[in-house]
Amino acid sequence: MARVRYLGPEPVTVPELGRAVEPDEVVEVPDDRYDGYICQPANWETVEEPADYVAPEPDPEPLESKQAQPDVPAATPAKRTAAKSVPQKEG
Repeated sequence: MARVRYLGPEPVTVPELGRAVEPDEVVEVPDDRYDGYICQPANWETVEEPADYVAPEPDPEPLESKQAQPDVPAATPAKRTAAKSVPQKEG
């Protein structure tokens, strides 16, 4: 079993463990649920990884975000002015 430390400021009930966990308490968690704890670094820190643990690879970024995007200014509305009144020529 892996071990993690709870970093929160007050006790929290962890249904998976069936009990409350106190601040700064080290608890054993199931190896297959270890990632569910360490993915919350504000709440849990690693004390002991599972024996056969391999960290998951981060998801690759979408290709479109890696391609250079030209700086395109935001579209500005066309200026509209009132037409000037021009007298018509007679004749």
